[in-house]
Amino acid sequence: MKKLFFLITFICVNIHISVGQPPMGPPQANQQPDIIISISTLNTDLIYKVSGRDGRLYQAYLGSKLGNISDLKLARNAEHLAYATFGTDNLFEPAIRMTHNDGNPSLELKYVSHNIEKTDNNVTVTNILMKDPVYPVEVTLHIKSYSAEDVIEQWVEIVQKEVKPVTVYNYASSMLHFDASKYWLTQFHGDWAEEMKMQENELTSGIKILDSKLGTRAHMYQTPVFFLSLNEKSDENNGELIAGTLGWSGNFQFLFEVDEKGSLRVISGINPFASEYTIQPGKPFKTPSFIFTYSNRGKGPASRNLHHWATNYGIMDGNKPRLTLLNNWETTYFSFNEPKLVGLLDDTKKMGLDLFLLDDGWFANKYPRNNDHAGLGDWQENKDKLPDGLGYLVKEADSIGVKFGIWIEPEMVNPKSELYENHPDWILKLPNRPENYFRNQLVLDLTNPKVQDFVFNIVDGMLTKYPGIAFIKWDCNRMMTNAYSVYLKDKQSHLYIDYVNNLYSVLDRLRQKYPHLSIMLCSGGGGRVDYGALRYFTEFWASDDTDPVERVYIQWGYSYFFPSFSVCNHITSWGKQSLKFRTDVAMMGKMGYDIQVNALTEKELKFSQDAIANYKRLSDIIWHGDLYRLVSPYEENRAVLMYVNSVKNKAVLFAYTLHSRFGETFNPVRLQGLDPSKTYKIQEINVSSEGMRFGPSENGKSYSGDYLMKIGLNVGSGTALTSSVFEIAE
Repeated sequence: MKKLFFLITFICVNIHISVGQPPMGPPQANQQPDIIISISTLNTDLIYKVSGRDGRLYQAYLGSKLGNISDLKLARNAEHLAYATFGTDNLFEPAIRMTHNDGNPSLELKYVSHNIEKTDNNVTVTNILMKDPVYPVEVTLHIKSYSAEDVIEQWVEIVQKEVKPVTVYNYASSMLHFDASKYWLTQFHGDWAEEMKMQENELTSGIKILDSKLGTRAHMYQTPVFFLSLNEKSDENNGELIAGTLGWSGNFQFLFEVDEKGSLRVISGINPFASEYTIQPGKPFKTPSFIFTYSNRGKGPASRNLHHWATNYGIMDGNKPRLTLLNNWETTYFSFNEPKLVGLLDDTKKMGLDLFLLDDGWFANKYPRNNDHAGLGDWQENKDKLPDGLGYLVKEADSIGVKFGIWIEPEMVNPKSELYENHPDWILKLPNRPENYFRNQLVLDLTNPKVQDFVFNIVDGMLTKYPGIAFIKWDCNRMMTNAYSVYLKDKQSHLYIDYVNNLYSVLDRLRQKYPHLSIMLCSGGGGRVDYGALRYFTEFWASDDTDPVERVYIQWGYSYFFPSFSVCNHITSWGKQSLKFRTDVAMMGKMGYDIQVNALTEKELKFSQDAIANYKRLSDIIWHGDLYRLVSPYEENRAVLMYVNSVKNKAVLFAYTLHSRFGETFNPVRLQGLDPSKTYKIQEINVSSEGMRFGPSENGKSYSGDYLMKIGLNVGSGTALTSSVFEIAE
């Protein structure tokens, strides 16, 4: 019986070790003291512990700020390996997996040292170095904390010093651990013209994966963002959660694994599918950043944290104004000439907009770009459409006081093009297989330095020749299929990673020369929306679906993770809703137009001019105010949200009735974010030219902030597809 007892004890202790926890019991004589490594923001602590027992790095805590971190030295039950390896005693999904020169498929990581770099009063970088005790492999965890924004950014750097290259099969940016009674995952999925559909499900035992394998336009089906709620479902103002996203414009993976004890590990990073990577001796392999924020007060504070971080750190020129624009696409499509475009420049000025954007169809001569079957890759002005070149249009725009912008898709090529004929080795396509087309095009091989120079020179050459170009719409309309790189030869598994890193290298070069040029990120709609790309772009095109009802849901989804100034919303002819409804929906982000201005009635033109003037007057509140989502379209037949500026003396409220049933009434909406001691006047703007209002109007009334937040405003309507916008001022 005594032998059985010791056998059971031995098994239990070893199982305890295998899931990443040190054994319990009295300290050994030669045991080193535990080391506590604290990463803190204003309201959050992420604590690591180096175990004196085994020298490994463990995550000891993630949550609300602790009063006494030293207490964690006494706690052992909630410890998990900070960056789990494969091949030794880890029984679950690893963060890293590697094969060495001698064929050994294991890795062990022991803590070596850490240092803390304080960039400024707000930003701190903690670097934790770990090494394999047998093989010359180093892994450094980098954790960057943004105190005021309550945001943490994590990435990893791998360096190996073996004689030959080693192969990594997994290389996560982050591994986080949670111990809760239940876990609720909110994810966002979609397709072309139906982006950002929100779903929430409970995580149960086993593995749930959100990922992409599309290469380019990688977010076509799954968007690399999520909420993870702990214990109970979260709403806007209640619940404990993290909001996470990956700064990477290619294949990504979020893996959620609930073990038999109910613990959850979340592994985030590049999707390792078909992407094993050989690391050269001494050459660092760096992963993209996983960016997250913790909240114990629901999704609203988490969103505002990410918005503040994006404004200050995540998006190009986040604190600078954006340009309102008129796009010609729905007016002309591919069919236009110089006189027609000059007329659209006049329309831009007439509307009171800042910029005219010339979309697809302006280039190529041997195979003219008169549809999407030809010309892509041949970036010279089409002589029939633009006999005087882009310079003439830039000059005309300048003469009437508007700016000029241009559409490009420099990563792509049509088979019917001079580029395809002259450089077949520059194109991603499988040997001995038929070419596979999407939108009649193929992807250029950005792993090839010659292609990188070509893409850079497309943009640089155009801006050098026409320095008056003030805006670029950078599109990417297809994913990778049948992809093979002639340049990579026997390293085809490097393709998905090298493509994105080399795209960033091109964008780095461009930003060094043109640091403040406004560039819209577009990818067949919202197929490339992430903080990896947004370091180089000022905004993104959320979806090709501009039907305003659908846009309420699409823009609502993006608002959880991206600030309003970055989300481009255009008033178009999609949908059968009123011009006012379309305008009000577009105004909740970065507003623009893609309509036939000359088809507007006199009243519609006047309404649009007034709405643009209102938008420009209030844009700073909309772009940089704190967002409060008050009524979700997922919960009612309406959507209500508001923006409040930092000193709480101005706000803008948007209310949309989507559908209504006979006799349906809506309760007053309690506002948020105001100062209870201040008195606010309510002024309705964007009132239609007919003066129509639906339901009781709050226009012209004054209330205390206390009243507005405890009792609320009547902003609903019994009429479907109606909307109201209110300016709220102290």
